[in-house]
Amino acid sequence: MAHLYRIKTGTAAFMAMALTTGAIAPMIALAPAQAQYNVGQSRSTTIPANVTLPVTYEKEKVVVTPGESMSLKLKIANDIIDRNRNVLIPAQTEVIGRLEPVDLYGRDYPNNRNNQNTRGVRFVASELVFPSGRRLPINARSKTITETERISKGADTGNILTDAAIGAGAASVISLLTGNKRIEVLEPLAGGAAGALASVLLRKKQADVFVLRPEEDLDITLTSNLVITRNNTF
Repeated sequence: MAHLYRIKTGTAAFMAMALTTGAIAPMIALAPAQAQYNVGQSRSTTIPANVTLPVTYEKEKVVVTPGESMSLKLKIANDIIDRNRNVLIPAQTEVIGRLEPVDLYGRDYPNNRNNQNTRGVRFVASELVFPSGRRLPINARSKTITETERISKGADTGNILTDAAIGAGAASVISLLTGNKRIEVLEPLAGGAAGALASVLLRKKQADVFVLRPEEDLDITLTSNLVITRNNTF
């Protein structure tokens, strides 16, 4: 699988890619934020499937429960450029998508709700929003995360909550098990789902959550070619 790597200012990491307007395949690289735009040029460049784009997020962590789905807005971490230093995707371009549950063995969730070991979570991207407001559909997703952290009744959750964005399901888990009622959530949990979750937790003394670290866990890999038209309107 082809990968792009997060780099420091003054360094470069390159990867071959296809260019629709030329016979010679250029390179794609992560560039420092001060990379110059190629003025006055308009042509299409194809970033091929399986290329990985680094992302960043405003919080250090994202916490969700197994089976929970949640909207999430990430950002491209570095300018994505070709070997001629033309900017294809500027840093801070928004990546719109959702955290979605994954059944590791392809079974239906309703038949496996008690088997936490079959579950994972990943981010699925659907759209790029450039700084100019221009939008571009994208098909990409992160790796699947399967490792969970356990929250026990009465336990100190400070290490989990510090600088964390928390899904409604995870907030309910933490609130019911620890008594912390002042947890801000990214999305509200529907009444029926909240009631069902509370009913389960009242009979348990512990629960597992996914603690995702966006810059380590949520870099996105293209699942189809991404065609970029460069026309200076980022």
